[in-house]
Amino acid sequence: MVNPISIARSAQHDVYLLPAMANRHGCITGATGTGKTVSLQVLAEQFSRMGTAVFMADAKGDLSGVSQSGDPSPKLLERLEKLHLPEPVWGANPVTFWDVFAQQGHPVRVTVSDMGPLLLARMLELNDTQQGVLSIVFKVADDEGQLVLDLKDLRAMLQHVADRATELRPRYGNIAAASVGAIQRALLRLESEGAEQFFGEPALDIMDWLRTDAQGRGMINILAAERLMQAPRLYAAFSLWMLAELYERLPEVGDVDQPRLVFFFDEAHLLFTGAPKALVEKVEQVVRLIRSKGVGIYFITQNPLDIPETILGQLGNRIQHALRAFTPRDQRAVRSAAQTMRPNPGLDVEAAITELGVGEALVSMLDAKGSPMPTERVWMQAPGSRIGPASELERQSIRNLSTLTGKYDQAIDRESAYEVLLQRTQEQAQQVAKDQNKQEGVLGIVNDFLLGSTGPRGGRRDGLVQATLKTEARRMASKLVRGVLGSLLRSK
Repeated sequence: MVNPISIARSAQHDVYLLPAMANRHGCITGATGTGKTVSLQVLAEQFSRMGTAVFMADAKGDLSGVSQSGDPSPKLLERLEKLHLPEPVWGANPVTFWDVFAQQGHPVRVTVSDMGPLLLARMLELNDTQQGVLSIVFKVADDEGQLVLDLKDLRAMLQHVADRATELRPRYGNIAAASVGAIQRALLRLESEGAEQFFGEPALDIMDWLRTDAQGRGMINILAAERLMQAPRLYAAFSLWMLAELYERLPEVGDVDQPRLVFFFDEAHLLFTGAPKALVEKVEQVVRLIRSKGVGIYFITQNPLDIPETILGQLGNRIQHALRAFTPRDQRAVRSAAQTMRPNPGLDVEAAITELGVGEALVSMLDAKGSPMPTERVWMQAPGSRIGPASELERQSIRNLSTLTGKYDQAIDRESAYEVLLQRTQEQAQQVAKDQNKQEGVLGIVNDFLLGSTGPRGGRRDGLVQATLKTEARRMASKLVRGVLGSLLRSK
């Protein structure tokens, strides 16, 4: 049995998160600057110390400090004493840095085939008709054994299917040239966001995120997401792919003493803003079922209403930081947020949300039976690691010592749809040229036979037409001469 995680302290007692309930998911919400990032850091390092692996997207670049030991400054120690909070265990945590753009960590890649047409259509913002054409492209590739690994493979397949539209229509349906063109233009937009580096091989092995270090501490995987957040379509599709991949790869474990892996999704609203209903339903399904795989998911956003209700209802552990109510719209948001927390007869939740200080929160954790406990007003504990970013030198040192160095750093471009179709096109072009040369050769022979030819030394050989003309000319000349001579003789 794993000991409960102490995460905060109320006026009367400590507040704990039960590891056995951590895979029932949760959320950390609150306005900017109210302490969401520090709360995330506290949970992440507590999970790591119990042996649970962690993944989190670093949207602002300040989570990298979890890789360095914290500094017990006089100001921090004074705050802890004033609020009656325990001094944390100071120390660094095992960290692996990742980056979709391969600049601040190990590259993160996925093949186009693994992403699939649904998530790819979400990234490209395709309509239903265009998504249908994209699904046909994937189906044709599967049926014909073509590997679609990167964007150039996808472009080649799009052109291949468009060229064979008439042939493929009876089996797969209509393939409109306009839809193919729209998909090609959307791919160009996606490339401008840097997605070309994301698609390819070697693809990420999701099991590399479940590692522990020599001391048995869970690895904290930090995705550099400052640039990625500027491409919300790419971030959303990548996040949803990760969840689906975990669901498919991990075995069922049922109820466990602690989760195998915990995900923290910062800026969670990017996953759902403008998402089609089918995609939200897919996320809801994965969130509901993935807990039996021993995976916990925690969404971090400003307001719990940023998360669809069907998914919000699956989040049992809640940490609500302050919300500001300066306008009628803000006040409605505060009222709605308060309604998502379990009531406490001794606490006005709605009023407390606007009164909370930095580092203060309203917390409702699940009890041993899986029921939400009454909401309490607490002060969150301080992390034992550094609050703030690690330096570039510190990050580089960690990357150099990573056990995954060399596994993902070099991109691989093996033979796939692009190369196969390019070779096929070249062979067809060569065959056409050969046939044309053969045709030209036959025509040349006929031409020489009929019209004659010039020898290597410049000598001229008459053809059939020229010989016939000359013969006819001689015949006409002879006839003319005979006619003239006959006339002369008769005259004489």
